[in-house]
Amino acid sequence: MQGAELDRIAAAAASAQATLLQRRTAGGWWEGQLSTSALSTATAVMALLQALQSAEQTVRAGGTQAADSSGLAAEARRWRLLAEGGLRWLADHANADGGFGDTVLSVSNISTTMLVHAVFHLAARLEVGAAAGGYQQVATAAADYVQRAGAVPALLRRYGRDRTFSVPILTHCALAGTVDWREVIPLPFELACVPQKFYAAMRLPVVSYALPALIAIGQVIFHKQGHWNPVLRWLRKASVNRSLQVLESIQPENGGFLEATPLTSFVCMSLIGCGLLQHPVVGRCLRFIEASVRPDGSWPIDTNLTTWVTTLSVNALQGSGDGGWRQQLDVGAVRDWLLRQQYHVVHPYTGAAPGGWSWTDLPGGVPDADDTPGAMLAVLHLRGEGEQYSAAEQSALQRAGTWLLNLQNRDGGWPTFCRGWGALPFDRSSSDLTAHVLRAFQLWDRRIGFPDPKFRKALNRGVRYLERQQRGDGTWLPLWFGNQFHVDDENPLYGTTRVLRAFAALNLLDSGAALRGVEWLCGNQNADGGFSAVRGIASTVEETGLALEVLAELAEAGGTVGEGVWAAGDAAALWLSGRVDSGTVEQPSPIGFYFAKLWYFEALYPLIFAVSGLNRWIGVRNRTKMARMRADQVQVISAESVAGRV
Repeated sequence: MQGAELDRIAAAAASAQATLLQRRTAGGWWEGQLSTSALSTATAVMALLQALQSAEQTVRAGGTQAADSSGLAAEARRWRLLAEGGLRWLADHANADGGFGDTVLSVSNISTTMLVHAVFHLAARLEVGAAAGGYQQVATAAADYVQRAGAVPALLRRYGRDRTFSVPILTHCALAGTVDWREVIPLPFELACVPQKFYAAMRLPVVSYALPALIAIGQVIFHKQGHWNPVLRWLRKASVNRSLQVLESIQPENGGFLEATPLTSFVCMSLIGCGLLQHPVVGRCLRFIEASVRPDGSWPIDTNLTTWVTTLSVNALQGSGDGGWRQQLDVGAVRDWLLRQQYHVVHPYTGAAPGGWSWTDLPGGVPDADDTPGAMLAVLHLRGEGEQYSAAEQSALQRAGTWLLNLQNRDGGWPTFCRGWGALPFDRSSSDLTAHVLRAFQLWDRRIGFPDPKFRKALNRGVRYLERQQRGDGTWLPLWFGNQFHVDDENPLYGTTRVLRAFAALNLLDSGAALRGVEWLCGNQNADGGFSAVRGIASTVEETGLALEVLAELAEAGGTVGEGVWAAGDAAALWLSGRVDSGTVEQPSPIGFYFAKLWYFEALYPLIFAVSGLNRWIGVRNRTKMARMRADQVQVISAESVAGRV
């Protein structure tokens, strides 16, 4: 690589890093911004319309005292205004094919379009929104898209046996009148009355994090359908109040289940559909929905990923290798803030033991096996090599390590939230999470040392799990990331790079599994130098940064796997430098999966991954350059010494 090109990459890395540091909050950490979402907006508007309809019926029927009636009417006016704003936003963000995608950058899909169509259908009936017929064209186009896409059968095929999202979508549509209640599959909400420790063994039809939906949606389906079996009918009727108590006990203080507008809205609309507008859970849900709306009238899928993007940012900055970034942070404030986010009590939602971290600093978060290793790495990286860790830091790391140890599944991999819930995809062990845990364990062991040999055994089991999960083409698939332009919505680039980083940390890059992964990675670079999920799909900043991180690890390793990666890394680094130079490095792509294949993008992802890749690449290039200079100096000195003796 020419000196001018290396200088360009160095300048781009410095510029991107400076921008990332500028994106901090006043407290010194990062908050980011999640994509606004047609899916979230549709579910929020449906909850508001259900509340509005129920309130107006109650006021007209004189079902409350005068003072209460006045307050309810005022709330109804507020809900109407919020719903009107959401409808306007939705009407302005239809895709050209008449459908709707999960984000403003997403292609249309059956799920979101069914949700949006149902909202416009009910709004027209309630005369909410634009003047009569004002949204008719949008609603008709959405209905046409739904029919072309295959309607209800297509929706059920998309999610298979997992009812976590298909049943809430059908319930939303049935409440609006666009789907017959007979098409909505019942959910066994009575199982929520069983003690929490038995949930995994019951193999529920929804994933572990969807318990609120199981309860509320199960109840409204029962309320509307009943049940043909007299025994089950009696059991479900007897379980209504007890399951509502469970629901109330796991609701966060701010009302937002998982800080997620869709889940909270599904719970809200379902309970209102049961005639429970005045229930405390509904009141908290509605307050959360009102508090979560954005100035443009839309809703994001979740409030924020503050903890996640903070740990990603710290770990990306660490890639520069020189430690200078620590002088630009208030490291103590970030460290203290991060340590405060660790859970110190049993989590009421999943029953998780203390010790984990969530993606957010807000009440609706739940500890998981991706944010916890990310936080461990950040705590470790906030101190340089050789620095002493405080007792509080060491204690936090040991609690987190123990929490992860106890979460490991029998297959050696790590799931997201709960051990043993392996019936559905989003509850099984996954390669990306397992690789993240292994990296955290490796650095913890190197910097401080494992407190018990069982952590080494867990690490080795995790490696064997990853070796078994490798696909025939050399790739690994992630759970929480995809690519909407991949034929199966998959992202082998994300999964493979995460596993290869773990193998690099563990000095396993010469293993057969790693070599196959490296071969795939190097063969899937696009002609422009960038990367995407697979070769041939348009390159993105996020995926190119992720690939460059690994290419830097490979180049540093040298040996067999280091050969041939220099050109690939230089090309990727120059591609990213071009995005920095053109001011487009912060343009996001919807590669994130939220629950049940709900697409999202995060404003900080492209910047974080670009900084991480560029920092690591320029660091490797500089260290190699210095090594060559030292070698040249040794040769000169040796030659002079020989000449002097002659």
